Amino acid sequence: MELYVGNLPWSVTDETLTSIFAAHGQVDRAKVVTDRETGRSRGFAFVTINDENVANAAIAALNGKDMEGRALTVRKAEPRPPREGGMGGGGGRGGGGGGYGGGGGGGGYRR
Repeated sequence: MELYVGNLPWSVTDETLTSIFAAHGQVDRAKVVTDRETGRSRGFAFVTINDENVANAAIAALNGKDMEGRALTVRKAEPRPPREGGMGGGGGRGGGGGGYGGGGGGGGYRR
């Protein structure tokens, strides 16, 4: 089961997260999400625990727990919805034809 862990202090690493969750059972993976450009934590992570009982115990024990002055949010991760913009994914611009002097045969300026 994949868990979402939110409101993390900036100092938390994958290793820190693994050790916190390992107190409740086997952790298969812990990944703090970081900013691609700066490498800094974005304040949330995902933890994978294959045993559902262990995952539920971790949620019960850690959700709302104070960590460096921040109350953790721990819950079952929701699947990410497909990325679709309100414009149908087409970028929002209509067909061609534009430009200067456009329109019917030959277009442009006439002398």
